Amino acid sequence: MAGRNGAPMSRYARQMILPEVGADGQARLTQAHVLVVGCGGLGSAVIPALAGAGVGRLTLMDHDLIDLSNLHRQTIYRTQDVGLPKVDCAARYARALNPDVQVDAVRLRLDARTAPAAVQGIDLVIDAADSFAVSYILSDLCLEMGLPLISASVLGWGGYVGGFCGGAPSLRAVFPDLPDNGATCATAGVMGPVVGMIGAMQAQMALAVLLGHRPSPLGQMMQVDMASYRVSTFGFDTAPEPEDALLFIHPDQLSAEDRVLDLRSETEAPAMPCDWAQRIAPEGLSAVNINGQRIVLTCRSGLRAWQAARVLRERGAHSLAILAMGD
Repeated sequence: MAGRNGAPMSRYARQMILPEVGADGQARLTQAHVLVVGCGGLGSAVIPALAGAGVGRLTLMDHDLIDLSNLHRQTIYRTQDVGLPKVDCAARYARALNPDVQVDAVRLRLDARTAPAAVQGIDLVIDAADSFAVSYILSDLCLEMGLPLISASVLGWGGYVGGFCGGAPSLRAVFPDLPDNGATCATAGVMGPVVGMIGAMQAQMALAVLLGHRPSPLGQMMQVDMASYRVSTFGFDTAPEPEDALLFIHPDQLSAEDRVLDLRSETEAPAMPCDWAQRIAPEGLSAVNINGQRIVLTCRSGLRAWQAARVLRERGAHSLAILAMGD
């Protein structure tokens, strides 16, 4: 390919002109391996940006199918893709965009069981899943392994993006508690361009980390409110890690010694996570016997379980875990 003056033109020439990139920086990107968890709205902005920049290897992980109601923000997909696996279509898109990039598609839900294997050999993790459970599982693992994590969340007209772990504080240091409101894009709505903006910020932060830019985006957060056209930034480099963190676990990590309390109704979830689980309504938490046995609280997203754990902690429970069963 040639430029306007007839000279050979590299695919990456326009970013390599930047002194912060250059040939050495481009080589660093080519050698990098990034895990992108979530191929939805955020992933639709992150994946093309990283592939276009020449990140050498992308592992994409998602378990879901493409749905028509999401196409306003999941812009790498087409109407004819509805019903197909997101991760396969996203991988095909990235390979077509840049054949130089190795793209691995993993059609699997990220949870406490699958996460450790998913991050092996990875240089940087991008949390584009917009899930409480996924965000905390990835943050806990990245903090332990010293891996940088770029996490984001979007709802309505705004959201945030931040750089965590990899020498900076974790997501839990900034968000030690889940929100009281469990609104989601499906229940509260979301603007497609806002998702694209924040996904692009995720990609830019990821590239900055891989290139070793200073100041680093790790330990930094950006909040975007497009209803009022405001963007704010703050650093959390010195934020302390919370004590007694509530861990998300997988059903395979249950023990017969655990007391498993399922907060879902029988209509919502006819099958419980194990044979010895008990259904319990929130008002029944005051009668739960606190005896030192580990209590595992179960719900769909983790939000109800987190709120229930607060109640039990106030009653003196210390050994608690959360089981988010997903869709």
